[in-house]
Amino acid sequence: MMKYLQNLGRSLMLPVAVLPAAAILIGIGNWILNFAEGSVVATYLTNGGIAIIGSLGILFAVGVAIGMSKEQDGAAGLSGLVAYLVVTNLLNVSGVAGLQGIEEGSVNAAFGNIENVFIGILSGIVASVMYNRFSEVRLPDALAFFSGKRLVPIMSAAAMMVVSAILFFVWPVVYSGLVSFGTGISELGAFGAGLYGFFNRLLIPTGLHHALNSVFWFDVAGINDIANFWASEGEKGVTGRYLGGFFPIMMFGLPAAALAMYHTAKTKRKKQTASLMMAAGFASFFTGVTEPLEFSFMFLAPLLYVVHAALTGLSLAIAAMFEWTAGFSFSAGLVDYTLSLGVPIASQPLMLIVQGLVFAVIYYFLFRFLIVKLDLKTPGREDDDDVQGDEADDMENVNGQEGAKKDETAEMAEKIYEGLGGDENVTTVDNCVSRLRLEVNDMDKVDQDKIKATGVPGINIVGKHNIQVVVGTQVQFVADEIRKLRKK
Repeated sequence: MMKYLQNLGRSLMLPVAVLPAAAILIGIGNWILNFAEGSVVATYLTNGGIAIIGSLGILFAVGVAIGMSKEQDGAAGLSGLVAYLVVTNLLNVSGVAGLQGIEEGSVNAAFGNIENVFIGILSGIVASVMYNRFSEVRLPDALAFFSGKRLVPIMSAAAMMVVSAILFFVWPVVYSGLVSFGTGISELGAFGAGLYGFFNRLLIPTGLHHALNSVFWFDVAGINDIANFWASEGEKGVTGRYLGGFFPIMMFGLPAAALAMYHTAKTKRKKQTASLMMAAGFASFFTGVTEPLEFSFMFLAPLLYVVHAALTGLSLAIAAMFEWTAGFSFSAGLVDYTLSLGVPIASQPLMLIVQGLVFAVIYYFLFRFLIVKLDLKTPGREDDDDVQGDEADDMENVNGQEGAKKDETAEMAEKIYEGLGGDENVTTVDNCVSRLRLEVNDMDKVDQDKIKATGVPGINIVGKHNIQVVVGTQVQFVADEIRKLRKK
C-alpha cells in the first residue's frame, strides 16, 4: 500500500511540472501590465497561463494515468482524459439536474465543483488500473481491432460510469468533508498555515506531501491557493498564505543549513561535503527543489529534520500573520519568486527576503549548535568517515582519469546500477523530480556504500523490495542512462 501511495505521489509531479509554464506566462504578462495597462501582449500571455491553471483537473487526470500505468504509455493518458470527461459531464450541474429532475439552481453545490484536481486524480487512477489490467488482453478475431491498448479507453469509460454512480451519492459527503477540513485550517489563520507547513515537511520522506498540498494549493477544498494567486483573485494578504512562507525556507534557511553542515564536517570530508552542499543548496535557492538537501540529513540526523519541519511551520505562520505573500507554480525558489513579484495580489513580497535573511541566521547557528553539541552524524561526520572518504577520493581519481572516455552522468549511472546489483537484481527503474525510484529482487544484494561513493545525497529504503536514490535535479539523465544499461 505504501509503495502504491508513493507511486501516486511521484505521478502527481508530472502534471505539477507543467505549472512553471503557466507561471512564466502569467508572471511576464503581469509585469507588462504594470507598465502598460491594457496591453494586448500582456493579455495574450496572461490568458495563455490561465488556460493551463484552469485545466488542472484534466492535467492531473492525464498525468496520473501515465505515471501510474506500468509502462507509462500514452494510451493510459488518453484513457485518463476519457475517464475525466465521463465523470465531469455526468455529474456537472446540468447533468445532475437532469438525473434528479430538478432545477439547476437547486443542485447541491458539490456538483458545481466537480471539475477539480481530486476528480482528475481519481480519473487518472481508474485509467491506470484499466491500463494495467487490459492493455494486453486479446479479444476474439471479430473484435480484434479493440484488443490491447485500444480496449483501455473503452474499459476506462465503463469503469468511470460505475464510479460516477457511486460519486453521485458520495461526492457531496466527500466534498463537504474536504471543505470542512480546509475551512478548519483556514479559520485558524496564521496558526493553521503553520500547521500545514509543519506537516508538509514531515511527509516528505514518504512522498505523501503531495496529497496534503493538493488540499491547499488546488481546488480540492475551495482554497485553490496557486491558481487564485496567479489569477490575482481573492483577498490581498490572504491569497498565497500557503505559499509565501516557503520562500524564506527554500531560498535562505536550507542553504544556510547546508553551510552549517559544511562547516561542521570533518577535515577529511570537507571537499566532498562542499560539493554536495553547494549543489544541493543552489538547487534549493534557485529552483526550490529541496529533496537533495533534505535527504542528505533526514535519516542521518532525524532530530535536525524535525527542527527543520518546525521552522518551516514557523515561517508560514509568520508570513501569514504579517500578510506577506508571494506565489509559485512549481516550488519556492528564486525563479518563481521573481515571476510572482509582478502579480497584483502579491502582498509585501520583499518582506519575505527580510524574513529569509533572519531565518538563514537561525538555521545556520541552530543547526551548527545542535550538530556539534549532540555530535549528529550529518554529511561529513559519519562514523565510517575515513573509509568513505577514501572511497570518495578513489572515485574522484577515477573520474579524473576516465573523464575523457565517459560522460560524468553515465559514469554515475553505471556505478549506481552496479551498487544496486545490476540486471540480476533490479526489476524496475523510475524517477521523480529528484530521486531514482527502483524495485529490486533482493535488498541484501544492494551495496549502499558503492552507491554513496558516487556522491549522491542519500538513499531511502522504503520497503522490502523498494529503494530510492536521491540524485538531485539531474535525476532524469541518470535514470535515462540506467535504462540504456538495462537494454544492453
